[in-house]
Parts: sequence; structure tokens; C-alpha cells
Amino acid sequence: MQNINFSNKKALVRVDFNVPLDKKTFAITDDTRIRAAIPTIKYILDQGGSAILMSHLGRPDEKLLPDGSIDVARFTMNHTVAHTAELLGVPVLFCEEFVGPKAAAMAAALQPGQVLILENTRFLKGEGKGDVELAKTLASYGDIYINDAFGSAHRAHASTTTVAQFFSAENKGFGFLMKAELDNADRVLNNPERPLTAIVGGAKVSDKILLLDRMLDYVDNLIIGGGMAYTFVKAQGGQIGNSLCEDDRLELANQLVAKAQAKGVKLLLPEDSLVADAFSNDANRKVVASNVIEPGWMGLDVGEKACAEFSATILNSKTLLWNGPMGVFEFENFAKGTQTIAESVAKATANGAFSLVGGGDSVAAVNQMGLADEVSYVSTGGGAMLELLEGKVLPGVKAIKE
Repeated sequence: MQNINFSNKKALVRVDFNVPLDKKTFAITDDTRIRAAIPTIKYILDQGGSAILMSHLGRPDEKLLPDGSIDVARFTMNHTVAHTAELLGVPVLFCEEFVGPKAAAMAAALQPGQVLILENTRFLKGEGKGDVELAKTLASYGDIYINDAFGSAHRAHASTTTVAQFFSAENKGFGFLMKAELDNADRVLNNPERPLTAIVGGAKVSDKILLLDRMLDYVDNLIIGGGMAYTFVKAQGGQIGNSLCEDDRLELANQLVAKAQAKGVKLLLPEDSLVADAFSNDANRKVVASNVIEPGWMGLDVGEKACAEFSATILNSKTLLWNGPMGVFEFENFAKGTQTIAESVAKATANGAFSLVGGGDSVAAVNQMGLADEVSYVSTGGGAMLELLEGKVLPGVKAIKE
């Protein structure tokens, strides 16, 4: 976008204002995504342009009212207007339709230095289908198209992808957030200082198959924690009690272990686990070897030996990629493994390593532990970052580059 002249132009900007709201008051509980877009919006205004912002908020089509209509009161973008104005330091207008006569009139009347937020993009079904006519109408509101919504870049929607085809190459571009996300991912994928260690957690192997397989092509060390680790432990003949396991993925787990050996990648599974006799913070708990968990007990966090081994590997790394927690960190008694990873990544970063944290739960973990400012980069896009790291071309990126 720094190659574009915004003077007296209207910029149609796809932002990601899909922020969490309080269920009763609809107050914003985490404004990270809005803050991330502010530099792009301010730049447009400072260059003499105006900004028409569009975003989705939640999944209104999945939570309809009893009569089948959209719950506008819950999902309206109006919830973001006052806070956006406060962060920008300028008044922000709001239009209660995404496209239509009023949206067209308000966009046409917009003056340099002004900001307009359109209604939730997902209030119209054509958005999710990448509808061409919807995108064409949307494109008529602006002179320039800027995509700064990395969190939605993996969706081929009307406002993230289709709309770009109605703007010439010199009148479309990425915002600063999108550039930062792509640059930081590229640093890990294509230009890492070694050793490169990836830490992958979460519940299921099936959610991360492509990621794990792709990572084995470029990492030096792969640490696997969380519920998915027990599928690997069982695949290698271990006893995992009532721990989470995908029995239909055992063969795949062994294939990934074999690929790691063939590629010379050090694959680390938790040597020991903190197990519980129920899925509860107050359950009885003890530390045992991960491959001898008794029936009736389940692994809910990695153990002390695993923490020590994982930390040592992390502190010996020059590039770190973290996606997913080591255990049920929402339970205080089973958060130590994830906390240890967060602290180790922060310490390695302080020692000069580059660290990228991507994926909803690991981002939530570093924020919860107050360590977000102590890692190199925290991604705003869970699904988008995951697909980028899997080697996929994001539709929202491709639309601008083409």
C-alpha cells in the first residue's frame, strides 16, 4: 500500500474486526485485532484519503434467531465503532447495511480524513460464496482496495478475494498487518536461522496432519505435546489409559515418526505426563511415564521431565514456531507445561532467537501469561497462519498478487 497514492481517494479496506464480545453487554473483551489494523487506517487518512472498513463478526449464519432471522443485535459491527474511533482519534461513521442504497450513498459522501464502517459482511450469504455481483457492487464504493485482514485471508469470500479483481494492479495492495504476517511467516518458512524448532500441541493429530507433514521438510526439531501426543505414544506400543487418542490415525503417526527419522529431524514426545482420574481441574493427579498410563487415568499435561527436555531444546534454538498448547491450560492445575513452553520461548527470544506464535490457543496462552511482548511475533490469524505454514497459497493473498 505504500506504493499507492491515497490523496482524495476512497480506500475500501478489508479488516479483521472479528473480536470477542461480552455475551451480555457486547463490550469488546480483547481489542488486539482492531489495534492491529490501526496503522493501516491511519496511514490512509494521513495520506489524504478516506477509509471504508468492512469486516465480519462471529458466525451469524450459525446462530440464527428462532424465527430464522439474523441476530443483528448480537452480531452488528456497530459494537466496534466507538472503540475504533477512540483508537484512531477521529469520529467513525456506521452504515447498518453492507451493500445497498444507504451504503452507496454514505460511501459516495465520504470526505478525506473520514472513516466509515459497513455492516457485518456475513449478513449476506453471497459473502461466503465469493459472489461476483456482490463484490462488484462493493468495489464501486472505493477507488482503492486494501486487504489487511490476515485472519480471513484463507477464505475465498467476496470481501477478501473476489472484490480484488475489480481493481487494477496499481490500485490494490496489502495493509501493514498483512505485510507483517506474511514477512514473519516467510522468515520461518524460507529464511530461518538454525536450529529451527517447531512446537505443536492441541487435541487432535487430524487437525494438524498437513502441518506436521510439511514441518518435517524444514524443521530441525519437532516437539509434539497436548492430546495429540498420545496417539503417537499408543502407535509406538505405549499404554495411554483414558488419554485422548485417534485410533484411526495410529498408522499415520508411525509414518510421521518414520519420515522424521528419514529426514534427520529430532521428534520429541513427552517422556512423562501429568495424569488425572477425571477431566477436571480438581481431579486426583500424579506424574507417570507417558507410555505406562493406567486405565482410568488420562494425560492432561506434560510432566516435569518433558518440560525440562522441551525447554532445553527450545533454548538451544535460533528460530521457534509455536502452534498449540501442551495440555489443558484452561485448568490451572494442568497449565504448567504450556506455561513452561511460553517462558522458554520468551527466554530464547531474549537470548536472540526469532519466535513466531501462531494459532488461537497458543496465542491465548502467551496473552494469558503476559508474555506476548516477549516473543518476536504473535500472529492474529489462527486458520490463516496454519494454512500458510502448511504450504498453501491463501486466496486473499493470491487475489492481490495476481
